[in-house]
Amino acid sequence: MKRCWIIYNPMSGRKKFAENLNTVKETVEELGYQVYIKPTKRPRHATELVKEACYEKVDMLLISGGDGTVNECVNGLAESSFRPLIAYIPSGTACDIAKTLGISKNIDKALKVIKQNHQVDMDIVKGAHEYFVYVTALGNYVDISYVTQSKLKRRIGYLAYLVTGVKEFFTIPMIKTEVEFDSGKLKGYYSLIMVVNSKRVAGFNIIQKPVLDDGKVDIVLYRYVPLLNNLIYFFSFFFNPRLLPFVKKFQTTHAKIYTEHHHRWNIDGEAADSG
Repeated sequence: MKRCWIIYNPMSGRKKFAENLNTVKETVEELGYQVYIKPTKRPRHATELVKEACYEKVDMLLISGGDGTVNECVNGLAESSFRPLIAYIPSGTACDIAKTLGISKNIDKALKVIKQNHQVDMDIVKGAHEYFVYVTALGNYVDISYVTQSKLKRRIGYLAYLVTGVKEFFTIPMIKTEVEFDSGKLKGYYSLIMVVNSKRVAGFNIIQKPVLDDGKVDIVLYRYVPLLNNLIYFFSFFFNPRLLPFVKKFQTTHAKIYTEHHHRWNIDGEAADSG
């Protein structure tokens, strides 16, 4: 019989997934899998579990959690010679990966996608610190997802990010940056730098029609413009125009980004390890 490990983060979002665990287990069993339940118990535990699953050649991993949980799982399978089928039931706060893939946070609807065996390919990106799935970013507002208090996220959901974002409204960084990419080099001062393989970042549509499996990423650079940066963010995040002054977007297969900024990068909604 085929095997499926359900790897879920019991602390993710509003902690609702565990209440529906029996329904999820029964649905997967109806698809012909022997199911094993694997809750995560500490940071990076999902990475350890996925490495073990790949070693044992488990047929499918059903992941439930937020974007950070998916990132941990991807880092567990990225360099494995055996990669199981991945199913996903989003249960975090923003769940940008799920929204890009069209997977509902409603468990019944997410299970329907799994039952339909609707499979898609999606690139994973190797960064300087680790692999990531949908974004790595540096600059204004990028730390909101992990500095926002967990209690506040459970209480008011996505609005908690907006509350935290107000605090960063008046602190726009000026980041001296050099970017080397496939077709050239850019230098300048930027307030926000994003490397994206997704449609949505932090709940906003950033890339209009992303291709998730073309071996390329989208680089999005917001130039530092005193007094205008928040206005630029507003038009970019809420209206996503194809062209916007002081915003540079392009695609590349490889990139090197050099900065003098002391803050850590955001990787799939979590702070990158220092170093």
